[in-house]
Amino acid sequence: MRTRGIITAGVIGLLFILGNIAWADDKESKITDLVKDATVTIDQAVKTASEKVPGTVVEAELEKKHGKTVWEVEVLGADGNVTEVHIDASTGAVIDTEMKKDEKHKNKKKDVKKAN
Repeated sequence: MRTRGIITAGVIGLLFILGNIAWADDKESKITDLVKDATVTIDQAVKTASEKVPGTVVEAELEKKHGKTVWEVEVLGADGNVTEVHIDASTGAVIDTEMKKDEKHKNKKKDVKKAN
């Protein structure tokens, strides 16, 4: 009886490990595909976003939206609001801007002020 429990636990552990490896490979593959599509660097995207929306860049990530690879750059304004700037990762053109209603970024602003 005890042996069966040990074997069951071992099998579950093995399945968990194999599942995580497969998930990591899939995620890595998606990231690689995004990077291949992007000719605009993160530095260029951040610069473009900063020119479009004044403030402090708090996050930038490469993602797929509506079949297009875009840089999503979040800019924290002096008023505490966060604006997402979507930039085409192949042309560098600003696609759109979107104001976010998110309290966690307001907390980031407070943390930045404390650090200064």
